[in-house]
Amino acid sequence: MSRKLCATLLLALAAGTAGTAAQAADLPDRIVQTKVIKVAVNAIYPPMEFKDPQSGVLTGFDVDLGNALAQELGVTLDWQESAFEQMIPSLATGRVDMILSGLNDRPDRRETADFVDYLNSGAQFFVLAERAGEFKAPTDLCGKAVGSSRSTAFPKSIADWSAANCEGAGRPAIQVSGTEDTTSARSQLKQRRLDAAVQGSETVAYAMSLEPGVYQPLGAPFVSASQGMAFTKQDTQLRDAVLAALQKLMADGRYGRIVAKWHLEASAAPRVTLNGAPLPAKP
Repeated sequence: MSRKLCATLLLALAAGTAGTAAQAADLPDRIVQTKVIKVAVNAIYPPMEFKDPQSGVLTGFDVDLGNALAQELGVTLDWQESAFEQMIPSLATGRVDMILSGLNDRPDRRETADFVDYLNSGAQFFVLAERAGEFKAPTDLCGKAVGSSRSTAFPKSIADWSAANCEGAGRPAIQVSGTEDTTSARSQLKQRRLDAAVQGSETVAYAMSLEPGVYQPLGAPFVSASQGMAFTKQDTQLRDAVLAALQKLMADGRYGRIVAKWHLEASAAPRVTLNGAPLPAKP
């Protein structure tokens, strides 16, 4: 090997080591020491996170994004599967370091957590395609049975929408039904136990791709939201390190490739926001 080539390789190695050291320096000491970030996930929300039906392996958009962030930070992720309602308590008690699980950034949740927003979402009504002629507008659902996963905020969002658009206009209220998960809601929809269902707008297209010609969105999303990675208010060092890593993924195209893999282009975030607000300009 020539001296010139050897010197080049040493410089490249030094640069890579320096980059890793810089990333590590941005992380809290507890993570620098273990090189592991514990992440809460509720794996029942395809295509965001779910178990591959063939292999049983955890997969999805959030999983790919999380692993890309871990690579950028020079750590590995310890995915901690959890019931949806236990994720925020697990974060608050330190059982996990962050949540990355299709969690909507809501003002009430910001009271105890900070959110690094990375995807656009919204509550979307959808019906069976064969009943699209029966339901032409969301108000056609007044007095009808509409279901959604009870572990999400969607049942309340449906009730709030009904109060404003059904009862408020003298129509009968929507009969809101909480289901075990989104798969159960779609199953009950096909069984005609529900007239319509609601799930995140970013997931309806995926459900339609799995069962072509079965479902039809009804109207535009009636609630807009951002999905965010959650951190405790005190853990600003980890929050900011992950935020910076996400900005790098967006800048170099890795975020866009993961979005395209899961067909979520319509929900892609154009930029990172923190607690629903743009980041302050750098001085």
